[in-house]
Amino acid sequence: MCLAIPARIVELLPGDACRVDLGGVRKEISLALVDGAQVGDYVIVHVGYALSKLDEEEAEQTLALFAEAGLTGSSLAAAADEGAA
Repeated sequence: MCLAIPARIVELLPGDACRVDLGGVRKEISLALVDGAQVGDYVIVHVGYALSKLDEEEAEQTLALFAEAGLTGSSLAAAADEGAA
């Protein structure tokens, strides 16, 4: 199963990289596919890449649904990485 997970950008890094928060787990991902993303923005993450920006309300609703399904913290981060190898 592959999921695209909403994540909040917490730090911009050199090049096209950033650090995001995925349910308390911080991961470095690529912003190469998304223009104009800033700290505080939510992005959809799949296999280490931000695919698009997402508004905060929709991101929070989606994360709440994942939490109801038991996907939080490290399991949420693992789901965002699935298929990356």
